[in-house]
Amino acid sequence: MKTLLVIPARYASIRYPGKALAPLKGATGVVKPLIQRSWEAAQAVAGIDRVVVATDDSRISEVAEAFGAEVVMTSASCANGTERCAEAFDKLGNGYDVVVNLQGDAPLTPPWFIEDLVAGLKIHPTAEVATPVLRCTGQALADFIEDRRAGRVGGTTVVFGAEGKALYFSKEVIPHVEGVGIDRNSPSPVFHHVGVYAYRPSALAAYPHWTVGPLERLEGLEQLRFLERERPVQCVEVDARGRQFWELNNPEDVARIEAMLSDMEIE
Repeated sequence: MKTLLVIPARYASIRYPGKALAPLKGATGVVKPLIQRSWEAAQAVAGIDRVVVATDDSRISEVAEAFGAEVVMTSASCANGTERCAEAFDKLGNGYDVVVNLQGDAPLTPPWFIEDLVAGLKIHPTAEVATPVLRCTGQALADFIEDRRAGRVGGTTVVFGAEGKALYFSKEVIPHVEGVGIDRNSPSPVFHHVGVYAYRPSALAAYPHWTVGPLERLEGLEQLRFLERERPVQCVEVDARGRQFWELNNPEDVARIEAMLSDMEIE
C-alpha cells in the first residue's frame, strides 16, 4: 500500500505562536527547529513512500526547504492539521492508499508508533482513521495532572471500547482516577493519545466538508469531528519500549523535550 506522510505546520499556534520554528537543543548541543526534528523523526519510519511538510507560512517553508524537506503550500483557512493534510493530499494528486498525519509538534515520536499505526489501519477494514494510544506510566499521569492543575494542556487522553474503537478524546484526564493511588513507576489506567493519524483517502477527503460539531469546538480536538459523524476511529496501542515521549504543546515543554533528547542521546 502506497503511503504518504504529511507534517502539517502553522506559525499562528494559539498556545505557542511560532512553535514550528522553536529551537530545540539536542544531546550534543546542536540546535534544530521543531519542524526539522519532526521531519527527521518521519525519515526514520519504514514503509513511507513520500514525506512532505504542509504549511501556509513562508517562514516555515523557507526553513523546511533549507534542511531538505519537500514543502506543499496550503491555505491559511485550514482549521487544523487534518484539513491541512487533506489539502496537501489533494494537491499531490491522490495516488496513495494511506495518508499519515505526523503533527509538527511531536519530534519524539518513535518510528514504530507510525509503523504499527499503519499496520493497525490495514487490519481493521471498518476503520476510516487510526491513531496510536500509549498507556501512561504513573509518572506520565502525574505530569498530566500537574499540567491541568497549573492551567496547562499537557496532552490528550482517550477512552476506547473492547475492540479498540475510540469512545472519546479529551484534554482533561479521562477516565477519572483521583484517589486511585497509582504508583509513579507502574502502568496506569489512563491512555495518552499520541497525535498521529492514518487516514483512508475517502475519509480524509470528506473531512473538510463536515460541519464542526460542539464537542470539537469545546475540546479543540480535530479527531472529534470523526466521532461526531459516527465515523470509527481505531485506537492502536503502541509500546514505548522504554523510550520517553512528549509533545511540544506549551513553551514550558521546551525544557522537558530537550531533557528527553539529551537522555536519549539524540543530537
